[in-house]
Amino acid sequence: MKPYKLFAFTLGLLLSCSTLASAEILALLNYESKPDQPVRREGIAIMDIDPESGNFGKILMEIPLPPDLVAHHIFFNRDRSKAYITALGKSILHVVNLRTFPYRLQAIDVPDCQMGEDLAVSEDNRTWYLTCMGSDNVIMGDALLDTPIKTVSAAKPSLATIQYPHGIAIHNGIDRLLVTSTVKPDMSDAGDSITVLEAASGKVLSTHKVSSKPSPAKAAPVEVMFSPNANPPVVHITNMLEGTLWAGVWDPASRTFSFHQADDFGSRQQGMPLEMLYNAKGDRLFVTTAKPGFVNLYDNSDPRQPKFLKTIAAAGGAHHSVLSPDERYLFVQNSFLNLDGMNDGSITVIDLKADKVLGNIDTLKAQGFNPNCIMLLPNQPGDLRASRIID
Repeated sequence: MKPYKLFAFTLGLLLSCSTLASAEILALLNYESKPDQPVRREGIAIMDIDPESGNFGKILMEIPLPPDLVAHHIFFNRDRSKAYITALGKSILHVVNLRTFPYRLQAIDVPDCQMGEDLAVSEDNRTWYLTCMGSDNVIMGDALLDTPIKTVSAAKPSLATIQYPHGIAIHNGIDRLLVTSTVKPDMSDAGDSITVLEAASGKVLSTHKVSSKPSPAKAAPVEVMFSPNANPPVVHITNMLEGTLWAGVWDPASRTFSFHQADDFGSRQQGMPLEMLYNAKGDRLFVTTAKPGFVNLYDNSDPRQPKFLKTIAAAGGAHHSVLSPDERYLFVQNSFLNLDGMNDGSITVIDLKADKVLGNIDTLKAQGFNPNCIMLLPNQPGDLRASRIID
């Protein structure tokens, strides 16, 4: 073989081996101790979840959290340069600058917020909205300075109310923000409605029942999401206690939403529908049910009426899910609020191409922890591999 051909061949081989060796899908997982652990711990783990990686299932780095924070969900801003971590135990919202390594937590005091649940960021990346299930309001914040700027509330007997807010979705194209009415923190009461707000001002516009049962239905709508690329806009809603999937369709003429039921999980002996996930194209919808633990796959070509395709088994407490960048793998985090029977603690790995469950990642479970949320790490600094805390 001629020298230059040998050099080219060797270089190509080395690059190929390097690519295979460094294959990683890095995930952020906030976790907490299982109820039977003598010492309570919380933290955020950065884990390699790529089934083809030599570090599959390994924690590469950990960020400790206060043990009484009860960290809940992780959200990104629009350019994915920041991660926000909500908390159930304290009136604090944490933010992490993902463009600065090593990562550091910055606490944002939100005194008007009890049980911070979900967070949405405006499309211009300048405003965030935080739902506060324990104080019946929504906090608007400056997403550049990361400070609260306005508290939005609307109590009964008004026709438009904010009560037990949890899920939140924003569409700046129609200047609308939607918020779910879920459950009272002690679970003694549950909502059955969606509240519509004007996104720019925070003005509370209307409240709509999303249950076909007589009032009070106690359906507990938990999450609401805008279906990608839908025109006119369509939202999907999971009713946690009622076990149904609902859709809301925007009418450009009247500038209002109409709502209807799209599916009933009870017909498949499933309960507690929680999170929704779309593929990049928007023609597939994944919905998790925590009891006993499944993922439901829909054809979302017509988001007004998603067509059920199949169920995929996960584990008790199936909650958040993420797709690998190439959309071959689906990863499901199995734990819901440490509730009995819904706190398996594993991560189910599903190969969507082969249409089978590959297995579970039990790394956190084996250490006595439950993951509460899973998100793919959008920015992966080159020196992260050298900063491992656990191998």
